[in-house]
Amino acid sequence: MKAEQIVLLDPSAVSNPSFGINPSNRSLEDLIRCGFIVIDKPPGPSSHQLAAWVRSMLGIKRIGHGGTLDPFATGLLTLLCGRSTKITSELLKKPKRYIAVLRFKESMPEDYFSEIIGNLTGDIFNVPPKESAVKIQVRSRNISESTLIQSGEKGRIHLISISCEAGTYIRTLVKDIGLISGNPCELLELHRTGSGSLEDTMACTMHQLSDAIFLWREHDDDKGLIRLISPVERILDDLPRLIIKDGAVGAISHGAPLARPGIVSMTPGVKSGSRVLLSSMKEEAVAIAELSVDSDEIPNMKSGQVATPSNVIMEPGIYPQTWSRE
Repeated sequence: MKAEQIVLLDPSAVSNPSFGINPSNRSLEDLIRCGFIVIDKPPGPSSHQLAAWVRSMLGIKRIGHGGTLDPFATGLLTLLCGRSTKITSELLKKPKRYIAVLRFKESMPEDYFSEIIGNLTGDIFNVPPKESAVKIQVRSRNISESTLIQSGEKGRIHLISISCEAGTYIRTLVKDIGLISGNPCELLELHRTGSGSLEDTMACTMHQLSDAIFLWREHDDDKGLIRLISPVERILDDLPRLIIKDGAVGAISHGAPLARPGIVSMTPGVKSGSRVLLSSMKEEAVAIAELSVDSDEIPNMKSGQVATPSNVIMEPGIYPQTWSRE
């Protein structure tokens, strides 16, 4: 769990060691049922192809990816296993970071180019290209940072870093740079370096994953594969949270709403209607929920509904349902 301000509401609450487990201590089988793999995508295959290959390699039914990369693009691709596919929409909302290589038709002075990309920050119009899989319509996306890293070939080629809102089409951004400068340019290479708190330094290659799976299946050695599959909680570490009692965990895993007596501690300053992570006392992700009240009102409540699960992550039955006595 990332360090954050937490308000303790029930210092006497304890968790039964017979139920659940801290995410860092999960077995390989548990990680495959609800974990994720960060792949360093090579150029060539599509995101869907890579997901299908890993699904076959692991022998599981459900695996998805959190954010499509074009076949020519490389870098961070998050593959969600089993029940972790339930947070796909959450992962898709995470801001993205890229390194891009642009080539102009004519030489582009560094200072002029830096000025252009510096002006392309904040909210901009970003129309999906024709080859994209989404409906082509005008929409806006936020570019938080766009920086020139290096130039070459007498100013024709430039290497830039881009931090942007999810769903930003870099190919469209590059085309716009060419239109603004009056100097047509093309996107030569695109590498995703980050998504939310995930970095490409965490990623493994498909060869490394294949080797780890071979050792697991043929030599009963799961140490390598355990290192490559992360618990789903790692993706959700930026959400405000409510830590809840064991009985509430059991009830919410069956879809019940969260009532005030089931809360152990919470993140303050979160407004009603916000998304929060409901977490067990062992730091397990139970559900993503919508707050029914401002979190600052919770300490003054004795009873009543506090949050409604919108996406239950934990498998039912891990904790017993004793919520009626909370």
